[in-house]
Amino acid sequence: MTGSTPRPFAFDTVFDDAGSIAYQPPARKRHYTAEEIEQARAAGYAEGEQSALAQAEAAVADALADLARAARLGLGAVQGVAHEHRVGSAELALVAARRIADAALARFPEAPVAAALESLAREIEAQPRLIVRVAPDLQERVQLTLDHAAEAIGFPGQILARSEPGMPAAAFVLDWGDGKASFDPDAAAARVAEALDAALAAEGLHAEPLIAPSEIDDHV
Repeated sequence: MTGSTPRPFAFDTVFDDAGSIAYQPPARKRHYTAEEIEQARAAGYAEGEQSALAQAEAAVADALADLARAARLGLGAVQGVAHEHRVGSAELALVAARRIADAALARFPEAPVAAALESLAREIEAQPRLIVRVAPDLQERVQLTLDHAAEAIGFPGQILARSEPGMPAAAFVLDWGDGKASFDPDAAAARVAEALDAALAAEGLHAEPLIAPSEIDDHV
């Protein structure tokens, strides 16, 4: 028996069929120079720095994604508020317009029928007579206005203003035999309000947003 120093058996040693060692990993180096230690330290530091940077970038990306989602939710709420503001502004404008119109019609109730006569000048120019039905207390005033309007447009026929009980102020019905034209301020105001409600309902929250979602993504 020889006096050689036994070596501990390593499980990563590979033997062939004859029992000889086919592969054995090289022995680990137990002593390193100062230069090798410095190189290993620098490599480990660089690897750790890259790992920390990657984690930081991932955290920033997650935070930006959360911010974008929060911005979209906030934008949805803002759009709801904006829609309510549009509805309120439209309703306020309608009320103001109605009051202005009522004041104007109260002062000049004959203005609508005079305007209608002027706009229908070509259509009624060959008619021998026009009948205009108005509120009883406006008959004389409207008759005088229509006489002046007929002279201004060159209408050669006869225009008669007749009182119609229950006719609202500034309302009229103009009859020339082949056709009619009428105006009722209350009905006209109701039609305007219905059209506005329909437009707002159709628009809903689909109006053009204050800020497009793509702009949020671009800035975030």
